[in-house]
Amino acid sequence: MKVALFIPCFVDQLMPQVGVDTASVLRRIGYEINFPGEQTCCGQPAFNAGYWNDARPLAERFVRVFRSAEAVVCPSGSCTTMVRNFYPELLAATALRDEARQLGKRVFEFSEFLVKVAQRKDVGASFPYRVAYHDACHALRELRLKQEPRQLLRNVRGLELVEMQYCEDCCGFGGTFAAKFNMISAAMGEEKAASAVAARAEYLTSTDPSCLMHIAGILQRQNSPVRTLHLASILARTEAANELDSRTAASGMAR
Repeated sequence: MKVALFIPCFVDQLMPQVGVDTASVLRRIGYEINFPGEQTCCGQPAFNAGYWNDARPLAERFVRVFRSAEAVVCPSGSCTTMVRNFYPELLAATALRDEARQLGKRVFEFSEFLVKVAQRKDVGASFPYRVAYHDACHALRELRLKQEPRQLLRNVRGLELVEMQYCEDCCGFGGTFAAKFNMISAAMGEEKAASAVAARAEYLTSTDPSCLMHIAGILQRQNSPVRTLHLASILARTEAANELDSRTAASGMAR
């Protein structure tokens, strides 16, 4: 199968390596990647802020750009939710309503695609660290994805998956919520960061780059040793990459 890659704004602008790693994993398990260059924002920020008339043209563009795709894979639960769950409502009064509904059935969050469509829980990854998983709100509550990311992580060689307290609680980002209610957002993020520290995790991962960006900022300000890394970037790691890191680190110490 050829899959189309949908790259969210946060990945495109702030975390491009997540997109590269997503494609790398898909290719490793035998998929051909198509990246439509005409794609833009899915319209979620405007939609969530109540500006539906501004979000609608972006949704219509998305449908036209991806209409011929057999499957669309996205490394973000929130953007996948926007297309699958909210496009039918946003485009209800347009000629693209039915097409949007059908396309939504072919749009998958990355871990969802691997486990449910590709039927792969082991993608040949290696990551020898202690990792905690954060259940991002849209992936958990809208897409009903709870075990899929964990199943993938449990099959990563060398990885120790630890469950942290309050793993299902919102991290506080929430898009425009973080800007409008920054004190509440920061307090929620601090609780999530504290959970990762208490679990003695070396890395905190999730399906949503926006959550990780928010939590990473808090961890960095606290000078915490816990680092954040998107699920796709963990699954993209191999034993060869780990060995290269070790040799590079040893070389640096020698100098």
